[in-house]
Amino acid sequence: MNVKQIAINLISKVDRGGYSNIILNDTLREFQLSLKEKAFLTEIFYGVLRNKKFLDYMIEKNTKEIKKEWIRNLLRISIYQISFMTSDNKGVVWEATELAKKKYGLALSKFINATLRNYLRNKEETIDGLKIEKNFEVLYSSPKWFCELLEKQYGVNFEEAIKSYKKIPYLSVRVNKLKYSEVEFEEYLKRNSIAIIKKVGTVYYIDSGIIINSEEFKTGKIIAQDASSYMAAINLNSQAGDLILDICAAPGGKTAIIAEEMTNEGEIIALDIHQHKIKLIESNMEKLGVKIVKPIVMDARNVNKQGRKFDRILADVPCSGYGVIRKKPEILYNKVRENIEELSKLQLEILNAAADILKDGGTIIYSTCTITNEENTENIRKFLSNRKEFKVGKLYIPKNVAGEYDEFGGFCINYKEEIMDGFYMIKLIKENTEG
Repeated sequence: MNVKQIAINLISKVDRGGYSNIILNDTLREFQLSLKEKAFLTEIFYGVLRNKKFLDYMIEKNTKEIKKEWIRNLLRISIYQISFMTSDNKGVVWEATELAKKKYGLALSKFINATLRNYLRNKEETIDGLKIEKNFEVLYSSPKWFCELLEKQYGVNFEEAIKSYKKIPYLSVRVNKLKYSEVEFEEYLKRNSIAIIKKVGTVYYIDSGIIINSEEFKTGKIIAQDASSYMAAINLNSQAGDLILDICAAPGGKTAIIAEEMTNEGEIIALDIHQHKIKLIESNMEKLGVKIVKPIVMDARNVNKQGRKFDRILADVPCSGYGVIRKKPEILYNKVRENIEELSKLQLEILNAAADILKDGGTIIYSTCTITNEENTENIRKFLSNRKEFKVGKLYIPKNVAGEYDEFGGFCINYKEEIMDGFYMIKLIKENTEG
């Protein structure tokens, strides 16, 4: 099957509510594509999702109503290539015309040809107009409310921030020290001519996706993981013999890091509200060689009713996910401003429940994979104003990780970081309340 035809089908699935990363991974397993074809498919698929508002605006400027979903997606892909890739524009138009001819016949192929040629004639003038109008919604394919949110947070750096979240992400994997070593992994990378883009602790950003099909990955020697979540887990400073609570733990990547830090000695209670995710945690722990995790189904807001107290708690709470837009660009199109307000309340409930069952002298890492102040700094402001027994501890942030500290000592990996996911974390320490 033609790669563009595959991409058209993938985009349709995301438009109907599918998750881009899952859909793409399933497709790459299904079709026998060359490395070059896989790279091209990934580029045009994610490229359309990242720039969908811009592409649809340009389609509407150059056509009348389009009723066929297939035609719209073919135009999206073609305009993406012309606008954002180094492509032979005449070749792009010709290929789109031929695909349409095979699918729907001569009349529609002429329509595709005329539409794309019209876009090529008017492209520069239209884009210049958008820049003059400061129409950031269209230029950067983002909802107006999200543009306003970023402008409020970053001021004059707003455009730099929104451009940052449109970048193409690199694959990142973590070495599982229970089964493998960094030296062994780096030797593997050299043998396979895979370059290291960035390294944070035991997490490597690399320039090839073939590693996902390797024996090292299948046997749990390495695991797909971003350094942002890795940092949240290691800042818990877990020790062998600790009793740890990992809230909202699925799929278990951070849980595994904690177990590794504990050298598989002690106990970790890993919570999730969904039964099927508990099974996922169990499966991943078995694959990674982790033996001290007990997964439990529980609503994290009720965790203070279970009767035990913990040495350390990782509260990586449900969030809007705006830190991972690079990897899941459809997030911008399927959420609204009100989601942040609802999530902020839920996050604070979970944090307070966790605080109730932390031992004196214990540590909570509160973290989110988002960059909004409401879910991060403002929640911490509310928490510290009501929980006087807590103070903020110092985080370990490697020198090669970019971001900003907030007024309380929490750290947000934001648009300044070129490679890693957006993320927020803060270390909260419970002082001795006896006497």
